[in-house]
Amino acid sequence: MSSLLSDYDFELPEAQIAQAPLGARDASRLMVVSRSSDARAHRRFAELPELLREGDLLVVNDARVIPARLLGSKVGTGGRVELLVVRPAAPTLTSQALGGATEALEWICLGQASKGLKPGARIAFEGLEAEVLEALGGGEYRVRFHAAPGTSLAEVLEKAGRLPLPPYITRAPEASDAERYQTVYARASGAVAAPTAGLHFTDATFAALAAKGIRRVEVTLDVGPGTFLPVREENLEKHHMHPERYFVSEATAQAVNAAKAEGRRVVAVGTTVVRTLEAATEPETGRLRSGPGETTIFIRPGFAFRQVDVLLTNFHLPRSTLVVLVSALLGRERTLAAYREAVAAGYRFFSYGDAMLVTE
Repeated sequence: MSSLLSDYDFELPEAQIAQAPLGARDASRLMVVSRSSDARAHRRFAELPELLREGDLLVVNDARVIPARLLGSKVGTGGRVELLVVRPAAPTLTSQALGGATEALEWICLGQASKGLKPGARIAFEGLEAEVLEALGGGEYRVRFHAAPGTSLAEVLEKAGRLPLPPYITRAPEASDAERYQTVYARASGAVAAPTAGLHFTDATFAALAAKGIRRVEVTLDVGPGTFLPVREENLEKHHMHPERYFVSEATAQAVNAAKAEGRRVVAVGTTVVRTLEAATEPETGRLRSGPGETTIFIRPGFAFRQVDVLLTNFHLPRSTLVVLVSALLGRERTLAAYREAVAAGYRFFSYGDAMLVTE
């Protein structure tokens, strides 16, 4: 149960960082690892229905990535500015705020500029203007956007924004990324990164799962940039997660609570689902509660899982909170051993890479 960041490191050749998706979503490789033994198997993602059980409950994150990257210039000086729209400044707002018609709306953004950004700076983008209201530290700013009357920020982003591919994908976004960097079930706009474990699924996969008696339900967690930001504290107990908004429907809460009561497995598709389910759990009863919320939960070894039995996930960055989360479920030594084997076997890593199934 190490709390040292350096204990979650591994060697990863740069050539194994996937820069583009495979031709077919379900063509990815799938490593199957056990929580109770050192057994590991090498399969294909298309075989997932064979690896799950009748009665399993599959939980996915239906967040949709928005074109949240804005490139503009400072009014007056012309200096280059880049903003990444992260979340509404008002914590009561949900991702639905994107679609609300407004002339001015305040958002928390990550910002970069040629000579820094200070409160009062005005930035011109295509179709809108923004004003920096406050520097929050860590590269975050509170920004007020001004759009034409009756225009929503979502409409402006669709016109002026760019898809925010992860920083480890070094090429420029292509037209095909607009479709492949979304899950086939993406619905709720508001994320700045895809819930990548879900990128492998196809309609045929879901049909095969349904035929086996495996039900699918959805949660929403608007994936934020914290998923990519480096951990700067060697002592993990000092690391603070960026807040992310989530929503659990009443139908999903009922389905998860019924599965747990009946002894059926809850299969989380991705670390974002794990964080949503565990954050939305009532501490006293262990039941999943419905409704909106915001979480900064940091799951690390020693965490007592209340909801998740099985995890489907991609391979993550060394020294990242996501590797730590997987280690909390699988164990640090087994996680690192699986990662070393994946490297040796030529698995593709990160968002467009291969997947791992963590089972009992």
